[in-house]
Amino acid sequence: MATLTFPPVLTSPRDDAIHLHRAFKGFGCDSAAIVNILAHRDATQRALIQQEYRTMYSEELNKRLSSELSGDLKRAVLLWMHDPVGRDATIVRQALSGDIIDLKAATEVICSRTPSQIQQFKQAYYAIFGVYLEHDIEFQASNDHKKLLLAYVSKPRYEGMEIDRVMVENDAKVLFRAGEKRLGTDEKAFICIFSERSRAHLAAVSSVYHSMYGNSLIKAVKSETSGNFEFALLTILRCAENPAKYFAKVLRKAMKGLGTDDTTLIRIIVTRTEIDMQYIKSEYQKKYGKTLHDAVHSETSGHYRTFLLSLLGPSH
Repeated sequence: MATLTFPPVLTSPRDDAIHLHRAFKGFGCDSAAIVNILAHRDATQRALIQQEYRTMYSEELNKRLSSELSGDLKRAVLLWMHDPVGRDATIVRQALSGDIIDLKAATEVICSRTPSQIQQFKQAYYAIFGVYLEHDIEFQASNDHKKLLLAYVSKPRYEGMEIDRVMVENDAKVLFRAGEKRLGTDEKAFICIFSERSRAHLAAVSSVYHSMYGNSLIKAVKSETSGNFEFALLTILRCAENPAKYFAKVLRKAMKGLGTDDTTLIRIIVTRTEIDMQYIKSEYQKKYGKTLHDAVHSETSGHYRTFLLSLLGPSH
């Protein structure tokens, strides 16, 4: 579900490499030209451009981009240069081992991905960084949050739409008994169900829970858990119900109030453009009565704004 708009005249990776090299030369760098090329190329094209650039100029394109660009534009472009799997691995690795540990960002990426996406980015994680994802989680996360993440990245889950009604009702009962019905919470039950069940199954559990107990499962999670553990459970549950709505909400939060959380804005737009941006845009408009395009336009400026808006695609 990509939203990239391609140039009317298809250029070759070689042409793109030449034009990028030109944009770097001279006094100051031509950021507009860089944005104009890279924001309109898909993952395969970006990989080919990097290859051509290396062959022609004996230097890494990413290294050059890193020295020519700065600030938010630099962060967004460099993140975009990865393929989706390498990008997820890079975001999580930085979040778990960078100067500033960002457990929330790592949790969001892990808990919002499908089982096959997780398997792929675990492989990429080890291939790129030489460490296992589980090792970094073990080292940085703690308690129930750690247990949930470790289970979530290691358990294979069904990705289809079929569900077993009996099992769904049973899980709803187990969660009720583990949470609202008792004093204290049986976190083990939450970890087990949230890490082992498919999205379709969890969405059904959520709906059955509501009809059986008159309270939403989301509310139950909020009242029974806290901190990063709560955040992980809510991310899993909301993405089981409607991932696009979940990301629309995260984007809204990043832009609300004073100042903009550009790290989050970049992470969501860049990682979802090649996956489900069309759906996120329509959820955003439905929920907040304004287009995501307009929201991003009013929160950003310059070439950085142009870049993000190009990834979002046409505003209608």
